[in-house]
Amino acid sequence: MNSNEICVSLDIGTSSVKVIIGEMVNDSLNIIGVGNVKSEGLKKGSIVDIDETVHSIKKAVEQAERMVGIPINQVVVSIPANQVQLQDCHGVVAVSSENRQNREISIDDVTRVIEAAQFVSIPPEREIIDVIPKQFIVDGYDEINDPRGMLGVRLEVEGTIITTSRTILHNLLRCVERAGLDIVAICLQPLAAGSITLSEDEKNLGVGLIDIGGGSTSIALFEDGHLKTTSVLPIGGDHITKDLSIGLRTSTEDAEKIKIKHGHAFYDLASEDEVFSVPIIGSDQHQQFTQLEISDIIEARLEEIFDLVQNEVRKLGANDLPGGYVLTGGVVNMPGVLELAQAVLQNNIRIAKPDYIGVREPQFSTGVGLIQFAYEHAKIQGREISSTVPVEHTEKRVPKQQQQVKNKQIEPEQKIGKKVKKFFGYFFE
Repeated sequence: MNSNEICVSLDIGTSSVKVIIGEMVNDSLNIIGVGNVKSEGLKKGSIVDIDETVHSIKKAVEQAERMVGIPINQVVVSIPANQVQLQDCHGVVAVSSENRQNREISIDDVTRVIEAAQFVSIPPEREIIDVIPKQFIVDGYDEINDPRGMLGVRLEVEGTIITTSRTILHNLLRCVERAGLDIVAICLQPLAAGSITLSEDEKNLGVGLIDIGGGSTSIALFEDGHLKTTSVLPIGGDHITKDLSIGLRTSTEDAEKIKIKHGHAFYDLASEDEVFSVPIIGSDQHQQFTQLEISDIIEARLEEIFDLVQNEVRKLGANDLPGGYVLTGGVVNMPGVLELAQAVLQNNIRIAKPDYIGVREPQFSTGVGLIQFAYEHAKIQGREISSTVPVEHTEKRVPKQQQQVKNKQIEPEQKIGKKVKKFFGYFFE
């Protein structure tokens, strides 16, 4: 068949908005387009200005569209771990089949049992965003990952319900909707990032995934193969930039550039020979600094972040993590982060990033993981999160005017996102 499945992820972060276009070929992911723009309208991982956030989303989408020459209409969206709660759930259904003697479990049965698991009491200010199956049980036989095609009478699921603040979800959906996009799936950021950064052995042993972004640091603890708990610290790379801005008496924009180009997180390994010029704010003068001098500032803030992470992990009850810590997020791209983390956390540490051309940086872990996790999760439940796009369309650039005409020709009722709109109907009224 001359067609490929195209999946698009939207990762809205405090420092940047990332749109990644993935092509699924025989369950294998290829990255074919990336949009990455500076984020406006967010602070500490939360939306504070809807109009600016919508503008940032549109810019990132347009950037990704230009790379592949196809219009983007549907996206998988990440939801931050802010105010997220996890609770166990259990669902039971009778397998429905026309042939009573040969009851084969279908996608419909899986969908029904997951829906049955959602009948739990939750506070009115919270909303269920997903149910992650831990195991399926068929007629008493447990530890089944995918029951489709098996024979049985009784189907059960044990899983985790993920709920979030209705306000956070409402604002996120509103921004994506106003950017002219349909949401085909919503995924929790740590689960998305964990799907490509963590190995199965690490998840089974017990591992801490630390995602250090611009405005916040997310902590996710995995054990026995599943996400156990999450927490968010309202501190990240933007705080390092602000420290540099104050210490060097320069603008935030210049401090960010210096951090990216000359920053080093471990004072003992920083270079005294690397000298650069810094414009002084409020004047046309410049001042000379070395990497060693700014490393002193960066190390102090990052050491504080790792200390807070260690304290938070203890509060969450994880006294021992045999799998150690895995670091990801834009900040960990800085030299010296690994060495500093090893010195503070006193455990096995490694830095994880996607292994795909064009996105081999830690800041893209969530965006790439969104596609991978949502695709696998939807496959078991028989849901569609991808569009089928002819191959020749991906090889030929489409002028922007034609893209706009195509967008207008797509009838709303044909869009997959109508399922999500129906579920979250009150958000779009």
